[in-house]
Amino acid sequence: MMKNAHILLVEDNEGDIVLTKEALAEANIKNKVSVSRDGEEAINYLTKAFENVEELLPDLILLDINLPRVDGKEVLHFIKTTPGLKKIPVVMLTTSSNQSDIADAYNNYANCFISKPVDFNKFFDVVRMIEDFWISIVKLPSKN
Repeated sequence: MMKNAHILLVEDNEGDIVLTKEALAEANIKNKVSVSRDGEEAINYLTKAFENVEELLPDLILLDINLPRVDGKEVLHFIKTTPGLKKIPVVMLTTSSNQSDIADAYNNYANCFISKPVDFNKFFDVVRMIEDFWISIVKLPSKN
């Protein structure tokens, strides 16, 4: 069953932001996509969303590891150790395929780790598969 979803994309690469938003827009799902361009901005967004308006909380977070100001590992740790945020699924979507990054992500309770394909079409396909799986198939927790 298709549903509306709010996705928080935490990504500093403008090209990847555009591609990800285009891939998400092509589906039959009416997604709201919020973008944070660095880790500090993501933490501030999530803190404000949780404290003030729960409707702003995302249903799914796509998180890059290599971010300015605060890296994705620290953002993941913040999310997964903050009551009210830790139940939000976090997909690590990053150029890294480093085994220590993968281990760190899962040790900090990432829901999955995906290395971004460098090929444009494959990247597009991966984003669509993430959306199909996490929004169409998986039952996500309610925000309440």
